[in-house]
Amino acid sequence: MKKFFIKKLSIIFFIFIPIIFLWHPNWLGFLGVQPYWPLFWLLPWSMINGSINGVIFGLFLGLILDSLTLDSNFTQIPGLILCGFFFGRIKLHSDIFVGHFRYGLICAFGSFLCGTLYFLQILFKNFSDIPFLFYVTSFQNILAEVFLTGFLAPLICSKLLRIFKYSRRKLQK
Repeated sequence: MKKFFIKKLSIIFFIFIPIIFLWHPNWLGFLGVQPYWPLFWLLPWSMINGSINGVIFGLFLGLILDSLTLDSNFTQIPGLILCGFFFGRIKLHSDIFVGHFRYGLICAFGSFLCGTLYFLQILFKNFSDIPFLFYVTSFQNILAEVFLTGFLAPLICSKLLRIFKYSRRKLQK
């Protein structure tokens, strides 16, 4: 039973993403905005398993998160697919101190990419209806999400990377 759980640790953590997404813990928020939770799992997974797996699981994450949201007009799929591809192109680094800060910068960039793509969908759909000044709060939300994601990524991604490496090592034995 223990071997089963060790082999399936990455999938177990994958299941926690929608739970945290729905839970929306206020004590981790900033200006009413949460970090972009899927990137914390997608970065280590894609770094270990490559771009193709990053794209596939980015698609799965997008489908799951889109099915949980009430507004079905906009999707998170393009941003997560692009992040999965780019994250898979990043190689593992041996310097632990540099790696921690790297996770924060990479996740902040990914959060900015995903938030911007989501915002552009909203902008194109409602471009003629609403004046552009109503979108100023969207920029604030994107920047708060980028800050929180980049701030928490070194802690969460480094731990998940160690767990994924450990389970993969046990899987190969």
